[in-house]
Amino acid sequence: MDRDLVHHLRDDNYRRTPARRLHTVEEARGFVDEVGFCHFWPIKGIETPNLFHAIAGRVRPVPMEHGDPDISKCWGWKDDSLDKRWWYYGKLLRRRATLVSLEMLPYFYALSENYGSLDDYLQEYEDGLMTAEAKAIYEAILENGPLDTVRLRREARMSAESAKSRFDRALVELQVGLKVVPTGVTEAGAWNYAFTYELFQRWFPDIPEQARGIKRSEARRVLVQRYLDNVVAIDRKMIAKVFHVLKWTSRELDRTIAALLEEGAIQEVQVEGAKQLQLVPTAFLNCTG
Repeated sequence: MDRDLVHHLRDDNYRRTPARRLHTVEEARGFVDEVGFCHFWPIKGIETPNLFHAIAGRVRPVPMEHGDPDISKCWGWKDDSLDKRWWYYGKLLRRRATLVSLEMLPYFYALSENYGSLDDYLQEYEDGLMTAEAKAIYEAILENGPLDTVRLRREARMSAESAKSRFDRALVELQVGLKVVPTGVTEAGAWNYAFTYELFQRWFPDIPEQARGIKRSEARRVLVQRYLDNVVAIDRKMIAKVFHVLKWTSRELDRTIAALLEEGAIQEVQVEGAKQLQLVPTAFLNCTG
């Protein structure tokens, strides 16, 4: 096995070819279901599928022009789908915009600090795991229902320009923690464009119950296996970087990989051109062997 073959197979999995590129929002929905989770944009130094390259049908830099057809589809499909509950969209992996299929979402939820109650946040706050700003934002939505960003800042008492960075950080914190989720776009603010946010559990009421019976060890195995199925071959360091926000310890990651190796689901092999040993799904090795 060599890196050229790995890249060829990734291009196919990531839809980075003219024949596999996405043409409709329905195809985008199918793509997210296929890969399980992906980034919205390509992230420098991070190996994951992303919606933009799948729309472009190739690797290309993200252009700055809003009129670019690939950019227009990417933004438009995302905005139009926010109220459809087709997938999870929000800041998650690497604290960047991430799409997660409804099949994979319970596994991410099982690895969060949530237990299925709307007041779970209180224990996190008491334990020092939630900032005061995040608590204020969460409680504003809890009390008032879905809020656009402008009103949310006002209700959380962070309307001042000096509070903007703290508000933005707290909003990302809540998305990473699967506590709030963008559910639509409204004409608000200086740009007449603002997300509307709702509590995750109210928007996806079935996910906590689906996650209840999933052990953390199982969730880690499922997510790592799906990731490897997408990227074909990758080293341990990249896996740790991709799932960094889930706060896995190095021991937990090593145990997850060891379990997959013991099950025979993956193998650790030398890939020509790669400096480190690569983890590869056994099913792929069997097909190419």
